[in-house]
Amino acid sequence: MKHYPLITPLLLMVLLAWALPGQAMPPIQHWLTDNGARVYYVPAPELPMVDINVTFAAGSARDNGHAGLAHMTSTLLDSGAAGLSADALATRIEELGAELSTGSARDMAWVTLRSLSGSDYLQPALAIMGNVLGKPDFNKADFERERDRTLVAIRSSEQSPSAVAQHAWFLSLYGSHPYAERPSGTEDSLKAIKLEQVRAFHQRYYAARNAVIAIVGDLDRKAAEQLAGKLAAQLPEGRQAEALPAPVSLKEAQEKRIFHPSAQTHVRMGAPGMRRGDPDYFTLYVGNHVLGGGGLVSRLNEEIREQRGLSYSVSSYFSPMAQNGPYLLSLQTRNDQVDEALAVMRDTLKTYVAEGPTDAELVAAKKNITGGFALRIDSNSKILDYLVVIGFYDLPLDYLDTFNGRVMAVTREQVVDAFQRRVLPDTLSTVIVGGES
Repeated sequence: MKHYPLITPLLLMVLLAWALPGQAMPPIQHWLTDNGARVYYVPAPELPMVDINVTFAAGSARDNGHAGLAHMTSTLLDSGAAGLSADALATRIEELGAELSTGSARDMAWVTLRSLSGSDYLQPALAIMGNVLGKPDFNKADFERERDRTLVAIRSSEQSPSAVAQHAWFLSLYGSHPYAERPSGTEDSLKAIKLEQVRAFHQRYYAARNAVIAIVGDLDRKAAEQLAGKLAAQLPEGRQAEALPAPVSLKEAQEKRIFHPSAQTHVRMGAPGMRRGDPDYFTLYVGNHVLGGGGLVSRLNEEIREQRGLSYSVSSYFSPMAQNGPYLLSLQTRNDQVDEALAVMRDTLKTYVAEGPTDAELVAAKKNITGGFALRIDSNSKILDYLVVIGFYDLPLDYLDTFNGRVMAVTREQVVDAFQRRVLPDTLSTVIVGGES
């Protein structure tokens, strides 16, 4: 992902000082452009800024056996567009005091823009964004350069036990499912990708009907409609990406140990968890906050770090996606302590699944989650992130308004029921990467 920043120090100070707590966020507004792009908009006139994100169902889950194809496509978008080189694009964005970035993950790929809202700044910045979206050059020299950079990054990641563990763990969870491969691809898969495949991928997936446009900032509804229409017009109408298949549930426990010359051993344990919009989402989210999502006050931290000093870093979290994303329990520990730390992690999980949280733990978790919620929407960029999630995963428009209420409604009985149905300790996949051969 590349970033082209230029925000003046004074403006940055204003951005950092501004916060939403104390004022209600305006309702999310939603419509379709003429060619079918889905638009989500929140006015924010407090600052002379506009934040825009255009997201596509064009992540690595669409690689179709060519791991790294989505990543290469996203990376090349701003390497040259409408005849302007990457340097020329960066210079022009910098002159406008804007920020432009691209990126991709397993479910999605995106292009974002932050610009001053004055027409002299916003309109030329939008023109550049439109060209990056719809008219990338995809020339051979850029393709080869970016592929070489990605190959270097992949080789570098092989020196990181954490990265090795994460990649091996995803493969163990998802097998032949599109979520299995790392988004950046492998050395072999990247070397096999052709420039023509990148162009075809862009033509298929960077289409209006496969796009979500999120807008937050200093412009009214009419201006937002014009902005969204102008961006969508740069894209072919196309069609929405096909639904991804559901991952296969793990039937039995797996364990894989990988030697890596490191002082610390990295452990990843878990299984496919839940999807965005899952009926159990709030119950599992609140329940996991007690187990391992609450940082220093979680059960896992208390048992593994505080009582036994086996790990400085231990956590658990659900990562919901279009289909069941991973449920991960992770820790890192000294090589000679890994078996003890892993045993405590497993025992703590089994006890929690069997018994659930105490009433006091559940009350504390709810207060912690709801008490910190205002900080999650205290800037335009954070609201933009939520708009993307709401739009991309087709969540209700009142998702943010009802969030705290749904958290507070979770009961202890619901947590026990959901964990016993959805988290099965005897079927988890464990990957251990560290220095004891």
